[in-house]
Amino acid sequence: MALIVYGSPISPFVRKVRVVLAEKGVEYTLDPVNPFAPPPDYVEISPLKRIPVLRDTDLPEPNTLPDSSVISDYLERKFPTPALYPSDNYLRGRALWFEEYADSIMAQNIGLGLFFERIVKKFMRRECDEAVVTTTLTEKLPPLFTYLEKEIGSRDFLVGSAFSIADVALGTMFVNFGHAGETIDAACWPNLARYVAGIHARPSFKSVVEDEHPIIKAARAA
Repeated sequence: MALIVYGSPISPFVRKVRVVLAEKGVEYTLDPVNPFAPPPDYVEISPLKRIPVLRDTDLPEPNTLPDSSVISDYLERKFPTPALYPSDNYLRGRALWFEEYADSIMAQNIGLGLFFERIVKKFMRRECDEAVVTTTLTEKLPPLFTYLEKEIGSRDFLVGSAFSIADVALGTMFVNFGHAGETIDAACWPNLARYVAGIHARPSFKSVVEDEHPIIKAARAA
């Protein structure tokens, strides 16, 4: 068996797939792909030109799948234990909702409004737009954090009593929040701050994020 993940390790979507693989104890190879300058033939395996893409060499070609949500679902079915999707129908729906929430509005605001400005632009030799960052931090993210604060409450996990794809998807977005130099204000969102700290303390997250530190350090020094 040989799995290949194509994409940049600092992408929250690539990290999402890597955490899923780490939780399941599955070995794979990471093949770095810059989404802003992908190989000429990359569009053949990723029609939307996005990362990540998974290749499962156990299968005959075509043996690739794009999109982190599609890949995560495939990995769940191929490697069913430990389960990252609730067996209960309603709880599974809730988990998929939080995955979508993370992948859409959280990614748009943390990704474009903060991480892109402070980190990605460093690699591109472009200036950070501090007005965009300020608007993101003071206007766009607080309502999202308030919603999550209420949803999490005193629980350790977003859905039910077990770690799930919902926690993977949300946790990976907050890694980029931290890479951009920000921390959750525990005075405003104590439940969210506690929850994210617990998710990031999991070995799966810690091992993956450690690989990213040299890249983030290089960006900050650029």
